[in-house]
Amino acid sequence: MSDIGVAVIGFGLAGRVFHAPFVHAVPGLRLEAIVQRRGDEAAKAYPETRILRSVEEALADPAIQLIVVGTPNETHFALAKQALEAGKHVVIDKPFATTTAEARELIDLAKARNLVLAPYHNRRWDGDFLTVRKLVDQKSVGRLVTFESHFDRFRPLPREATWKEAGSAANGMLFDLGPHLVDQTLALFGAPQAITASVRKDRDSTEIEDAFDITLHYPRLLAHCRASMLACDAAPRFLLHGTHGSFKKYGLDPQEPALLGGAKVPPMGDAKAWLNEPESEWGVLTVAPNPADPTTLTRTPVKTETGDYRNYYANVRDAINGTAPLAVQPEDAYRVIKLLEMARESSAKARTLPVNF
Repeated sequence: MSDIGVAVIGFGLAGRVFHAPFVHAVPGLRLEAIVQRRGDEAAKAYPETRILRSVEEALADPAIQLIVVGTPNETHFALAKQALEAGKHVVIDKPFATTTAEARELIDLAKARNLVLAPYHNRRWDGDFLTVRKLVDQKSVGRLVTFESHFDRFRPLPREATWKEAGSAANGMLFDLGPHLVDQTLALFGAPQAITASVRKDRDSTEIEDAFDITLHYPRLLAHCRASMLACDAAPRFLLHGTHGSFKKYGLDPQEPALLGGAKVPPMGDAKAWLNEPESEWGVLTVAPNPADPTTLTRTPVKTETGDYRNYYANVRDAINGTAPLAVQPEDAYRVIKLLEMARESSAKARTLPVNF
């Protein structure tokens, strides 16, 4: 099959770190163009790639079959709709949309045009999440009773000159990090029965929701999704408690910091390993080998699975070519946005809400 021409719209953090490097590294995808309205950062990073100054140029180009929307949150819906109407397949960075109404409109449009519409829930390919999924499948802690997933930061003062700190329903921690945490939880456990949430502005000065605690209720299991900008000493990234033991993992998947530090993503198929996590960063599984003696515990480091965002784009390629189902379905993103909307409602009403998709 001929390569799929790809245009990445935007060359901020999303386009520069999460999209262009992985599109560039996946066989069968061709980084045809980057839309950067101003500046020459994209041209310096990818001198062989055409740099366009407008979205319209990309949409009118027959050499481009896939549009990647990596722009500020408020623009995702309009740009994705425009690309679908132009007959292009679309990848949308999170959040997929800012309301369920917008999400449904995009899904219906993609279906009507027989186009691939892929939410960029790339953190299903984080090494720590892949490790947790393996432990859950193996029932390594017995019957899981509590699951905690944190994204903690320490930013007590708002950052200046960034759209991410602008007061908008599309911005803030809930719609920035919430999609990752909620999507990972749904990928592990499916639809919850109910949701309880606190969505807050914790900093002394802030225009955005800068903290949230979301509890998703399952039969005999509580799944907690939490984020804060006032976590000077971060909580574990994942914490699992079960009838036989616990698993605790600190730190974040190394792909983002490596790319921010100048690392290059090798082409898929290259013998060079892509970011195996050092043993010092592995999580620890603590279990009681003999349930009759819960005071005698064994602690075992658990090798972190290798995360790889290239696999996300390889799947999008295969879905466009009709050789594999899309791993992250648009309906997955719809359910995430629905739960984020319900989190705000639960927080405002200070009560638990039943979940019905």
